[in-house]
Amino acid sequence: MTFGSIMTLMFTALLVENFIFSKFYGCCPFLGVSEKPDTALGMGMAVTFVITTASAVTWAVYTFLLAPFGLDYLKTIAFILVIAALVQFIEMFLRKFIPALYNSLGIYLPLITTNCAVLSCALLIVQNEYNLLQAVCFGFAASLGFTLAIVVFAGVRVRMENADPPRAFRGFPLTLITAGLLAMAFSCFSGVNL
Repeated sequence: MTFGSIMTLMFTALLVENFIFSKFYGCCPFLGVSEKPDTALGMGMAVTFVITTASAVTWAVYTFLLAPFGLDYLKTIAFILVIAALVQFIEMFLRKFIPALYNSLGIYLPLITTNCAVLSCALLIVQNEYNLLQAVCFGFAASLGFTLAIVVFAGVRVRMENADPPRAFRGFPLTLITAGLLAMAFSCFSGVNL
């Protein structure tokens, strides 16, 4: 494995196959927490920590526990348990040390446990048969792509507060249209061949 192949994997996970704009994973926190850039950044950092850590832990659980004993069919349940434990750790940490961010994330922090972006990352790592380094790099880059998408969208939503759209487009319809336009903008990376 070369440095170039790792960078290609990370670039692909970050921009080409962005979890939000290409695969539509994690749309619930994307639409729910993206009203303010600081809250979106906090959510992105929490998701980055969870996905990166979960990538390494779920890879180890699958490689050393599930696959050798023929328990592949339990991977989804095992991965959900690992992710739930990591989210509980983050929730306790934020409640104790960063209560403002904990309060601003609200219900969306426990929802990281059921965020399909986190679970799909672990499942994609197993499906693509990545080694540990590839798994961690893929998880980190994919979560940075999630963070990039949610922070950019939060910045756009702040700008939209000053807009005066037609009455039929106010609120959530304009939010969905804007998300679609951002997804189209990110689709320009799909033709990049490294």
